Amino acid sequence: MRMALWDEVEGARDKIRTEAQDFIRQFPDGDPGAGTPQDRATAMRKAEAAMILRSDQAVDRIIEGPTGPLTVREFRPRHPKGVMLHFHGGGWVTGRPALTDLLHESLCDHLQLAIVSVDYRLAPEHPFPAGPDDCEAAALWLVDHAADEYGTDRLLVGGESAGAHLSALTLLRLRDRHAVANRFYGANLVFGAYDLSATPSGIGIGLTPGTDILSPERMATFVEWFVPGWTTDQRRAPEVSPMYADLSGLPRALFTVGTADHLVDDTLFFAERWARAGNEAELLVYPDAPHGCIGMPTVLGHWWPRLENFLGDCLTG
Repeated sequence: MRMALWDEVEGARDKIRTEAQDFIRQFPDGDPGAGTPQDRATAMRKAEAAMILRSDQAVDRIIEGPTGPLTVREFRPRHPKGVMLHFHGGGWVTGRPALTDLLHESLCDHLQLAIVSVDYRLAPEHPFPAGPDDCEAAALWLVDHAADEYGTDRLLVGGESAGAHLSALTLLRLRDRHAVANRFYGANLVFGAYDLSATPSGIGIGLTPGTDILSPERMATFVEWFVPGWTTDQRRAPEVSPMYADLSGLPRALFTVGTADHLVDDTLFFAERWARAGNEAELLVYPDAPHGCIGMPTVLGHWWPRLENFLGDCLTG
């Protein structure tokens, strides 16, 4: 495994800290803290929606899902060199594909990469396995139709936070249920949650309160809504926590996380297991950076060219 901790950005540590404080202050909470889970989730989604910057290049379309029509948000360059299947973040509770429109517009323009981002069902209204089922269905649709739809069968997958978790689960389902995980040439896994029973950092060990947009309490709430009533042992089942799965036979992956992120241990542990299973892994770790750190200028400036290089290599290697 190639591991780039933070030697290249050590000199920017103070700048990252300052940017992190500004980033955390502007991030919406939106949780009224009272009411039904559905009422609380609706309030959080409303607060988040005000932050979305949409791209005019994106087109929403319908494909067949496991329970009916499934919306995907598509970016399509004139001559695609590959297609990336994307799952948005939001703790399985909030988020929409448009959250990453500007990132996807840039990837589409710079790499001639088509994007298919899935509007999967959210908890608490639709707990596990609804969201993963939608993601699996979208992946199978892409495996079957990419060549006809986009003129290429060079497939990638990726996502942020819950979307990284869903990317890993989807690859495992494609391998174990359909024997087509080898159709994907790379995975971009950004500050994901891979152990729903909680890692040490997930419960706050080693982290300073107030330095992250996440908290152990918020994470525990999201997990409970996603897998309601499950015990700690049940949450370690490989079908919901990919940390405990056999990870052999999966594509190369780029892992990204900050050291102030409550999911830092998830990424560090999972990247190591990914590599020990015989897969190629690259790890980027940013000092004092919180969850969501790719939205901060200094981290983005370092991460973006490395993401482009990784995805470009996956498309051609």
